[in-house]
Amino acid sequence: MSEPEIEVGMTSSAPFDRAPMAPAMRGGRASSSYDLSVTDDMDARIWERIKDHPCFSEQAHHYFARMHVAVAPACNIQCNYCNRKYDCTNESRPGVASVKLTPDQALRKVIAVASKVPELSVIGIAGPGDACYDWKKTVATFEGVAREIPDIKLCISTNGLALPDHVDELADMNVDHVTITINMVDPEVGAKIYPWILHGHRRYTGIEGARILHERQMLGLEMLTERGILTKINSVMIPGVNDTHLVEVNQWIRDRGAFMHNVVPLISKHSHGTYYGLTGQRCPEQFELKALQDCLDGNVKLMRHCQQCRADAIGLLGDDREREFALDQISTKAGYDANKREVYRKLVEHEREDQFAAKLDANKAVKSLGSSGTLVVAVATKGGGRINEHFGQVRELQLYAVSRKGINLVGHRKVLPYCLGGVGEESALDQIIVALDGIDILLSAKIGDGPKKRLAKAGVRATDAFAYAYIETAIGALYIAEFDRKPSMPTALPL
Repeated sequence: MSEPEIEVGMTSSAPFDRAPMAPAMRGGRASSSYDLSVTDDMDARIWERIKDHPCFSEQAHHYFARMHVAVAPACNIQCNYCNRKYDCTNESRPGVASVKLTPDQALRKVIAVASKVPELSVIGIAGPGDACYDWKKTVATFEGVAREIPDIKLCISTNGLALPDHVDELADMNVDHVTITINMVDPEVGAKIYPWILHGHRRYTGIEGARILHERQMLGLEMLTERGILTKINSVMIPGVNDTHLVEVNQWIRDRGAFMHNVVPLISKHSHGTYYGLTGQRCPEQFELKALQDCLDGNVKLMRHCQQCRADAIGLLGDDREREFALDQISTKAGYDANKREVYRKLVEHEREDQFAAKLDANKAVKSLGSSGTLVVAVATKGGGRINEHFGQVRELQLYAVSRKGINLVGHRKVLPYCLGGVGEESALDQIIVALDGIDILLSAKIGDGPKKRLAKAGVRATDAFAYAYIETAIGALYIAEFDRKPSMPTALPL
């Protein structure tokens, strides 16, 4: 059997691309403080728990994939931004799935995916309803997966209302990662988001319902913290409703031991059929979301690489492969082949050590420059921490900000693929240019002269000189070339 490939290497061409490489971009192993440097025994223990989880580690999402199984359709609250759909193939947002699965069907699909996708490390239940409310299906699914693939991580996402009833069982099942959606800590704010909840066989509305939800969410979070289960808190930013209030939410979850806070933008379209979509509630602008995230950064570890996945998502973040695994195309006798995943993990272990070192060295080089300059760089990548996606095929760009503080992932933007059937679509390029507003440089594995010139006219410099290089290595080199006032080093790129 051939081993899974992890792309390496770099090439260079155009004049703009003749940038000197940052010094010492290779070397010894760099460890990680959740993503960059382990500083004590506690950090090392946490790193072992998150290093393969693409949602809990920004670094891990370059290498590892998740799979959501849509086994929990029932829900105990109504959110004004949610309209659950169980036969939807053309929307990409939480709460939608192409088909509901039974626990047995989910297990069959998990086995098929785990055998074909070596990057798979996490099985999660994120609806389409609530994993804790539709509890019997959640338990049956996890029991089957744990029996057949014992090394896979188990993860749930919940609104938190029924969570306190099941924390002990989650711990018993070795569920080590839980995501809770918490949009408010003030019931008056909550009443604007949640029309009703179901609790104790009774429906509650308005402020009373929001108060019960808030109390249960805080209790569940505290119980998870007491048992050492890592928690990620998702918060939907809703302009004019809870946008400024999320600062207070951040403080509450920090005080109760949350590991990570993930603030995501409201997705609201009339076609979704949600209350907010039908009433015209606007979504936040990119700059509003980033300003709020920057305000919160430093209190609780902040997630900036979230894709707001579907309830049936499969694959690396930003590279959904769910359509490859239609249930009617999966053999009823599919068996699990652990070999591919074992080989892949060994390759990744070696590769990520090298990436750690490169990332650390690039950040040191940028910080030591002492420049006041800043750059925002968009990167076309399909994983591995490298610039390895062609411009014409990219569906999502990762955004990095670089300054004297270092190189940091600050978000992502979805785009339409430029090349369809080998032909560039001008309308798609127009949309990409809009999405690149505020971006200084775009890095991809390959880009043609036509789109490169169009982007240049829009103020975005595009290059494929760093194809297959580590992302931070390339960005560090560009930053030094842009802002180093000393005589340039000899270039490491072919002229």
